[in-house]
Amino acid sequence: MTSVPGVDHPEEQTEAEITLTGRGISVTGRVEVVQNDMISVRPSVGEFVEQVVVKVNDVVEVFWKNGEGQRALPAVVTDVDQGAVVRWRLRATGPAEHSQRRKAVRGRVVVPLEAGYGAVELKGETVDLSEAGVRGQFEGFGVPPEAGAKVDLIVKLEEGPIEMKAEVVRTQARGASWLMSIRFLSIQEKDQDKVRRRVFQALREERASKADDSPRDLRG
Repeated sequence: MTSVPGVDHPEEQTEAEITLTGRGISVTGRVEVVQNDMISVRPSVGEFVEQVVVKVNDVVEVFWKNGEGQRALPAVVTDVDQGAVVRWRLRATGPAEHSQRRKAVRGRVVVPLEAGYGAVELKGETVDLSEAGVRGQFEGFGVPPEAGAKVDLIVKLEEGPIEMKAEVVRTQARGASWLMSIRFLSIQEKDQDKVRRRVFQALREERASKADDSPRDLRG
């Protein structure tokens, strides 16, 4: 059976999103090679050093866009190369399908952040950001919010502040500061677009920085 690039699998040398099923995390990656049901990708995992440890046999989904919308392909990790260049090799486990879902890509973005919690206004800055939530470092004040606590959140992006209702997922006290993971509850689509643009800008800057820092050939 003929396999159609862009329909049955992502095209080589294009961007795709790889979602770790059940972990709520997606990373962007470049599709390098597609051969039969095998796909080799170079993920941008620099911003996930603390969180993403992909193992052989992990179940993932690969998302990409074509002219008709977004496609999704179920896959399993068959090999993880943690050398100078990180590569994941994936094996498709089913047919690609049209997808209505839009996965949240997270990037290392640092902008001012405010969270209203009862009568307390917490101030800090983002550590990383996606259109679904944020991880932020706040100045500790009073008793840390527990998981499930509702907050009024303001993310101060360069193109303007975004205000929304949000929910605390986890709080880690680090001395006088708190590291908080927060999930967005009500964010307008236009604000999601602003966040997404800022996240992809951060990922592009990170890739450019890594390319600039790559070792030069000093022979000769």
